Amino acid sequence: MLRISWTEKKSNETVLIEANSRRSLIKTIIKRQATFLGHVMRREKLEHLITIGKLDGKRGRGKQREKPMDGLKRWLGSGSSTETMTAMGHRELWRNMIADASKHGTG
Repeated sequence: MLRISWTEKKSNETVLIEANSRRSLIKTIIKRQATFLGHVMRREKLEHLITIGKLDGKRGRGKQREKPMDGLKRWLGSGSSTETMTAMGHRELWRNMIADASKHGTG
């Protein structure tokens, strides 16, 4: 087991290299988010409308916030929202897209 004193000034990257380890938590989080979003999009209820941003009302001031679909498209390497939405509707296709993205280490 690798022990590091609290007084040592080491970056996280240095510690990961010394421990011969890689970051895996981010990949797990994104994979679970993608799985959940696929579930929500197949239900087509209120959560679906919120996710795709089809609610009435005014947008707040300031920089436009990133939608969950934007980050998901970036992680999957998908070009269009239509392609992503179509894949979400087909459970097996969606699972394959998530598996491919998680194998290739994007994100």
